[in-house]
Amino acid sequence: MFPSIFTDELKLDLAEALPVIKSWGLNHCDLRGRIMGRAFENLTPAQLAQVRALLDQHGMKVGCLQSSLAKVHLPDMERQRAEEAKLEGIIRAADALDCHLVRAFFYWQPPPEEIGALAIRPDALQKTLDMFMPLAERARAAGLILAFENCGVTPDEVLEFLDALNVPQWGLAWDAHSSWDSVERRQDEAAYIIRLASRAKCVHVKALGAVPELGEEPLPWDRILATCAAAGMTGPVSAETHNPDKSVSDMEMSHRVVQAIQRAWPTAAPGSVQEAARPVRKVTRAYEDQPVGFVIVGLGMGHNRAREITQTPGARLIGVCDIREERARRSGEQFGVPYTTDLEPWLDNPQVEAVWVVTPTGLHAEIALQALEAGKHVLVTKPMEVSVAACDAMIRKAEEKGLLLGVDFARRFDPDTLELKNAIEKGFFGRLLSADSSARILRTMDYYRENGGWRGTRRWDGGGVLSNQNVHALDQLAFCLGIPARVRCQIWTQNHAIEAEDLGTAIWEYDSGLVVTLYATTSYPHATWYARLEIHGTEGAYLYARGGPQQKTQVLWYRDGAWSDQPPERVPAPWLNPGDNFVSAIRLGTPLVCPGRDGRRSQAILEAMYRSAYGDGSWVKVEPELP
Repeated sequence: MFPSIFTDELKLDLAEALPVIKSWGLNHCDLRGRIMGRAFENLTPAQLAQVRALLDQHGMKVGCLQSSLAKVHLPDMERQRAEEAKLEGIIRAADALDCHLVRAFFYWQPPPEEIGALAIRPDALQKTLDMFMPLAERARAAGLILAFENCGVTPDEVLEFLDALNVPQWGLAWDAHSSWDSVERRQDEAAYIIRLASRAKCVHVKALGAVPELGEEPLPWDRILATCAAAGMTGPVSAETHNPDKSVSDMEMSHRVVQAIQRAWPTAAPGSVQEAARPVRKVTRAYEDQPVGFVIVGLGMGHNRAREITQTPGARLIGVCDIREERARRSGEQFGVPYTTDLEPWLDNPQVEAVWVVTPTGLHAEIALQALEAGKHVLVTKPMEVSVAACDAMIRKAEEKGLLLGVDFARRFDPDTLELKNAIEKGFFGRLLSADSSARILRTMDYYRENGGWRGTRRWDGGGVLSNQNVHALDQLAFCLGIPARVRCQIWTQNHAIEAEDLGTAIWEYDSGLVVTLYATTSYPHATWYARLEIHGTEGAYLYARGGPQQKTQVLWYRDGAWSDQPPERVPAPWLNPGDNFVSAIRLGTPLVCPGRDGRRSQAILEAMYRSAYGDGSWVKVEPELP
């Protein structure tokens, strides 16, 4: 997934627009019109070669060919022949410019009173399908990836048409603003975002709904883009400005849309679509007039943590810090706070009561110990550190200073996890016998090389997939099932040039007889977070599955001879996020959901697993408590 822009939205010809777009920090652009005075599909081979040379000169690539193919309602035969000729020009451009993603339409642009009919009228769908099929067959044979836009139609109509075509590689060109005011979105916004993001091949961002100065409340682009990334979208997020305010130049308005995209851009590797799409709940806290001042250290995932703090009642973002100045500046400017590349000013700042450490794992203790020594409470991201010894040093220092130390294992705040833990504690499953947890994820070498290449190293990441991606599941199991007595583990590096593992398996054994198996890989071919958890006991069973082939998250409970999608008891999440709980602990003495000693227990399991894996694979006893 990458940011892009329709070049003609600047109202400049391509040669004039490219240097401007490049100066905005973009490496991709989408072509439509104003290319040597014409649309891209009307360019000759010689002109296409000139366009390719111009793009190369500026170090840019085409993200999508934004065509008007089949943007007409149920046309006559003459118009269909014209569209077939247009498609030949599109294919010629796709080959010459090395971009086979094409925005298109499908002969359904109905009058207002018929919008939506295609999704509920099989006769209209079949007529449209028959009419479009010659274009579909030619486009597929030419290797085009068509993305149909919900312009003048509903998203449901696009999806119905896609399902009827049955070309899995094709999808939706999602203009989120045009369908945002829908009943489905108002009823369940997160589910709506997930459904469309999961079918999107590209996304269009217009000025309305993105630029706050226009007076319309912006769409939650941070959640939309994070969900698209989590769903595995690899195409462009493109500024299609449609400037509604002619007192501002088209170029300036286009720049503002690009800036809105850049502000909302995901700053960390994608997780689950459910986490990405989840809206911020509105709550009030008794201490909102005395907010706890935070500084965020480390602005990869920390950028999202900074956003969380700005949305958390009773918390106040005082500043941000990162050794990379460009990241510190980006976050500081977006959230309107000072930024530094040095931690010391924040440790001397009396407004800062809490430091949230979101750096590479192997730096957590170094930064936390400095902050604790300066009298600041500390919240660290997962995992707590790369070794139990480092965890112990942080715990001892916090207890010596009488300060709070927490770990932000976010799954402990999810209703699904809380409902599972509650069911276990109340005996829903009878005697627990077995649990099986798997995580299938795609991470590229670009991911491992980013930010100095710390990921996938034992010193800075603590290991590979087991210590980074699968630590979420590890802690969830420890939180719900308790700490195993002993573990054994095997690891492999199959598909990445990294020091640590990209595939790991483990078995946990409990004194009660419960056996847990874990599997995790970052070599899955689908860019997704495909997670499954199954648990069973003598009386009941549980299944949780999300991502991958799952269009929707599936949560099922078995008891008394029947499966149900309803938990035995609803358990609402009392906290918005780890920062919300941390603030309450500082102001009211509320227990931490994951204090440092709990973070140490999860690290003790992980460390025992690695001792087994780097040894002979035999059983290793887990030592969860601080000596």
